[in-house]
Amino acid sequence: MKIRAGYDIAFNCVQEVPMLLMLSVHPSRQRDLLTDHVIQVSPSVQARDFRDAFGNVCTRLVAPPGLIEFRNEFVIVDSGLPDEINLQAGQWSVGDLPDEALTYLLGSRYCDTQKLSDRAWAMFGEIAGGWQRVQAICDYVHNQIEFGYHHARSDRTASEAHEERVGVCRDFAHLAITLCRCMNIPARYCTGYLGDIGVPRDSAPMDFSAWFEGFIGGRWYTFDARHNHPRIGRIVIARGRDAADVAISTTFGSASLARFTVVADELVDQAGKSRTLQTAA
Repeated sequence: MKIRAGYDIAFNCVQEVPMLLMLSVHPSRQRDLLTDHVIQVSPSVQARDFRDAFGNVCTRLVAPPGLIEFRNEFVIVDSGLPDEINLQAGQWSVGDLPDEALTYLLGSRYCDTQKLSDRAWAMFGEIAGGWQRVQAICDYVHNQIEFGYHHARSDRTASEAHEERVGVCRDFAHLAITLCRCMNIPARYCTGYLGDIGVPRDSAPMDFSAWFEGFIGGRWYTFDARHNHPRIGRIVIARGRDAADVAISTTFGSASLARFTVVADELVDQAGKSRTLQTAA
C-alpha cells in the first residue's frame, strides 16, 4: 500500500519567534519513503534538524514577523496490515525490563500516575498481566471518555480526563498510558498520521493523531484507546513520555495559528484499486 501524506500549516508572528517543530517522519519509517520528505518554509529561513533525547527528528528555526508557512507532501509505503494483535504477549517483571523502558514507567507532565495508582490496581489488578491487561485498560478508557474536538484542552492531565470524562485523542492516550504505568507496564506516547484507511471517512477535518505503545512480551505493541480496534496506515512522527515531549510545534514568543491542514490518504489508481495491489497483480 502507498499513502500520500503531508500538511499545510501557517502561523502569524508579530515579531521574530524561535520555533521548534516536530513535522518529520520518525527515523524508523524513513526507509519507507518513496519520495523526498522536505519541509518547505515560506518565506525561506535558515533551519536545521537535530535528534532529541527520544530519537525524534526536530527542526529549529527563527520565524520572521508576519506569516510563515510550512508545507510537505510525500508518499510512503505501508504494509497495509492492521495493528498487530498478540494475545500471548506477557507482562515482564520490572527487574527484567530493558533499561530504556524504565523511563516509560514513571509519571510525567500529563501522566500523573500518583493520582490514579490505587484506582488502577483496584480495577486491573486481578486481570492477567500482559496483553489482556493492556486491552482491558483500553476498553475502560474508550468507554470512560467522550471524544469531541470541542473538548480539546492543552493542559488536561490524565487524572483530569478521567474525572471530566471528555477529551480528544491525546487524552485517551494519556489516560491509558498512565493506567499502564500504574500497573508496571511501560507505555509511551506516539503522535503521527492516521488517515481513514479501511474505515468510514470521518467528516471532521483531519488532524495529527495520538496513540500509545505498550512494552509487553519483550517488545513494543501499538494500542489506541480512542478507536479501540486495529487500524491501518499509521505513520509515526514522534514518541515520548507524553504530549509535552512530542509537540508538533513549540513557539518561544507570540505566534497565532493561521492555517492547519493535514492529509493521509491511500493512493489509488483511476480504477479505484490500490497502486500497490495493482503492481502485485
